[in-house]
Amino acid sequence: MNETMRAISQNTLGGPEVLTEVRLPRPVPGPGEILVRVRAAGLNPTDWKHRANVAFLPAPPFVLGWDASGEVAATGVGVTLFQPGDEVFGMLPYPNGHGALAEYVVGPARAFARKPASLDHVQAAAIPLAALTAWQALVDTADLQAGQRVLIHAAAGGVGHFAVQIAKARGAYVIGTASAPNHEFLHGIGADEAIDYRTTDIAEAVRDVDVVLDSVTDDNSVRSLRTLRPGGVLVTLRPIGDVDLAAEASKLGVRALRMLVEDDHAGMVALAGLVDSGRLRPTIAGTFPLTDAAKAHALGETGRTVGKLVVTVP
Repeated sequence: MNETMRAISQNTLGGPEVLTEVRLPRPVPGPGEILVRVRAAGLNPTDWKHRANVAFLPAPPFVLGWDASGEVAATGVGVTLFQPGDEVFGMLPYPNGHGALAEYVVGPARAFARKPASLDHVQAAAIPLAALTAWQALVDTADLQAGQRVLIHAAAGGVGHFAVQIAKARGAYVIGTASAPNHEFLHGIGADEAIDYRTTDIAEAVRDVDVVLDSVTDDNSVRSLRTLRPGGVLVTLRPIGDVDLAAEASKLGVRALRMLVEDDHAGMVALAGLVDSGRLRPTIAGTFPLTDAAKAHALGETGRTVGKLVVTVP
């Protein structure tokens, strides 16, 4: 292997045009880490948010990307889960483990799991961050149970379309919000009801749900609290906000929690199990070669994609 690699980096914050291809030293795995030859890297809204704004990361230069699928190229001291040549997929530790938009990336072995054989690398790279977010919100945080009712906002998006499938796999009744043209898609992945958020007041149209998953705005979360039955829980994927959601929820006898996704070997294994059983499948909104990562960012920022965007690394 060469001692350098291609990567997509940036020297300043800004629009997609700040992303440029560079050559960087190939990383070396430390204790408990693996070096992955990246075949595909999934994109998420957090990628363009960090590209353009001060968020969780220090100032650039940096290489973004948290989702990766590829082959293990080398292992660090103490790694027993994988051997060179194994096909893996996973989410690098969020937020500081970024770097998947490159030919190679290093991460903790336990941030990865074996890639399901039924998926190619593009499909596998679309899963980790978005599906782990949905899994940790619905299963670990809300403890969604069979027979419960769940309201999923932005249900046709990256996190949303995984959340619908995970909720159905748990035996829940699923209500998803999306624009009318995406309702057929929602029913196709298992949603029991689809509601057009542009024409319908959710707070008036939906009642007696046990769980709400929201990634839109704090205002949307506040309105959605009224859809919950007593003791219900709203999980927002906006970890920082101006509204005290917990206080607003308390007034209504419900709960509201802010969540930030974490790397999670057990979660990745569970997701791989859902894939193997045919209950979870990614929807690919588009693929771009590494050299066109800026174009992928630009499309993602429109907010009009269904499913996930993936960058391929030939």
